[in-house]
Amino acid sequence: MKQANKQLNKFTILFLVLLCFFSCKKEVEKKPLVDDGSIRYQLFQLEKFGWKSKVHSQKVDDINFTATEVPIQYYLLKDQGNEDLFNIDSLYQENKTERVLEFTFEQEDEDDLLKDKFTSLSYEEGVKYMSFSLDKDFYVVTSKNDTIQCSGVSYERNFKVAPFQKVLLFFSGIDPKEKIQLIYNDKLFKKGTLKFQFKDTYTEILL
Repeated sequence: MKQANKQLNKFTILFLVLLCFFSCKKEVEKKPLVDDGSIRYQLFQLEKFGWKSKVHSQKVDDINFTATEVPIQYYLLKDQGNEDLFNIDSLYQENKTERVLEFTFEQEDEDDLLKDKFTSLSYEEGVKYMSFSLDKDFYVVTSKNDTIQCSGVSYERNFKVAPFQKVLLFFSGIDPKEKIQLIYNDKLFKKGTLKFQFKDTYTEILL
């Protein structure tokens, strides 16, 4: 009798294990497969465009000023990698009102623009201005006529290796569908006020 009860208990346990297994299997089968294809395609579209908007350039005397918008997805991928695109998408949704503009200064003969003959400052003071004061010279006007001040500048020092000076300009609180105009009041090289109209946006391929 005891042997029979043991056998019954074994069958009962086995039955419960199998029942649990098949229940879990059904749950897995019911759960839709997660597909990041649409996100991957949208990122591919941005990459196809070279990750940047059209280049907007103006030349005043012997200096070329160039402004380019860079989608923030580029920096998210650069920082986070592309293993978890859903995380990239989530981070983008949290930060989609941020704008990053790349701005370069280049002298036509590839001379170093931070020399005192261009800025009337010492080289060290020119570097400090690029690093800590340049943000006050930039702002953005949206298509709704809102004025957005530059929230920060990242100066990419090239230590005289490249023939240009480059900064990244950061702006916050801008609808991703908004077209913008960048205004630069040049106090460093004293070339006046320059305007760069960004007519293209990434609204069709935003995440």
